[in-house]
Amino acid sequence: MSETTTAQRPQEPDWSTLTAEELVAYRDAENRFRASSAIRAITGQPDPGAVIDWQEVALPGRDLPVRVYRPAPGHAGAGADRATGLPLVLHVHGGGFVGTAVQCDWANSHLAAQLPALVVSVEHRLLAPETPLSDAAEDGWDVLDHVLRHAARWGVDPARTAVFGESCGGLISALAAIRAREAGVRLRAQVLVNPAVEVTETMFDYPSITEYAYTPSRALPLLRFFQQLAVPPGTDSRALSPLYADDLGGLAPALVLVPTQDAVADHGRRYAERLRAAGTSTRLTEYPGAKHAFLSMPGVEPQAEAARAEILEFLRAALAE
Repeated sequence: MSETTTAQRPQEPDWSTLTAEELVAYRDAENRFRASSAIRAITGQPDPGAVIDWQEVALPGRDLPVRVYRPAPGHAGAGADRATGLPLVLHVHGGGFVGTAVQCDWANSHLAAQLPALVVSVEHRLLAPETPLSDAAEDGWDVLDHVLRHAARWGVDPARTAVFGESCGGLISALAAIRAREAGVRLRAQVLVNPAVEVTETMFDYPSITEYAYTPSRALPLLRFFQQLAVPPGTDSRALSPLYADDLGGLAPALVLVPTQDAVADHGRRYAERLRAAGTSTRLTEYPGAKHAFLSMPGVEPQAEAARAEILEFLRAALAE
């Protein structure tokens, strides 16, 4: 994976008629734009106190790119004694069938530099007819498991680990938090930003989806296309919907951030309610007037800075020695 200097954003397609070939062409063009310097005015400049590079993680049957953020040597707050044994933040970008870790450089580099921590952002398989949500969820878990099993090689303290995701990445991170509990892996925290935490047929039955179906963006047709790719016929959609997990107790403390002008805002609100009802420590913060991808658009979303600061404060407390 690499960044490009310039790229033109493609026109949004008609989701109801998009073919598999058109999906590939669209997401390739869109991801070139998201990885270009042209979009930095929207997605923000990386923190200069972080070093960013791509690495490949060897997983069963596949090699997966991850974008890695480390505190720069000598950066204030990192210190020479923190070169190893850093906290680990496993991040999953949003987008579902489009998206790249590069679009999250602003927030992730800041966390790496200021916590300080090692942030590993998973360039998961994107949703497509041949790669449903279960594949993307497996990528999230497998990278987390790999880094924890090779903690010394990565320079992290496995006892101080958190997961962090946005939108579809929030769904994948929530699934990883549940799987970690089942595997006996103790996470310190989970941060879920505008999470779309259910992919059943009832995922559309919320007031926020009705209110924001076509404004400020055409969310409803996009979400229907997302659900179609995520859970093809014969898939158990409830098993991929954290909102319908049988037991949400004993999970890592959660920070759930909800932008209010968002079709899936009620997903986040309802999930926070279920987490609390199960006894999992949960903080829900709403950002009035913010739109769905606000955290990855600090250049146009004024509340992104406050959200980033809240995430930093939450993780700093959760990952303290």
